[in-house]
Amino acid sequence: MLKVHIDADGCPVVLSTVNIAQKSQITPIIYCDTSHEIRVEGVETKIVSKGMDAVDFAILNVVSKGDIVVTQDYGLAAMVLAKGAYCIDQNGREFTNENIDQLLFTRHVGQKIRQAGGRTKGPKKRQKDANEIYEKKFKQLCERAKIDAGKA
Repeated sequence: MLKVHIDADGCPVVLSTVNIAQKSQITPIIYCDTSHEIRVEGVETKIVSKGMDAVDFAILNVVSKGDIVVTQDYGLAAMVLAKGAYCIDQNGREFTNENIDQLLFTRHVGQKIRQAGGRTKGPKKRQKDANEIYEKKFKQLCERAKIDAGKA
């Protein structure tokens, strides 16, 4: 059975993700650490210890080929893709084998600049229509994952 693994720490689309997943007959699972306990009635929530990348590793340990992961973490996205799962961020951008290397490289360059004392721009402010865009893209991804699972 397909699952949607939600990296819920700092994720503004948890409820819409759960609703869409359930309507698509895909099991949603929420992951958060002890400082961000997020619960939705009727949905499994896995709470992990606070710590760097603790939620990421909890997801990575259980994600299966064909599952969907919702995260904004490029590192987790790269590892999820390597396991044959789908990955999308909170703004509806799907992480793919075609774009993940460039995203990781850009993140690396930004880290080098900051380590050297430089400044980089932060993420853009979330736009009002971001939820609508996300929901549309996430629905499409759910349908594609279900179709691909049927081919397997």
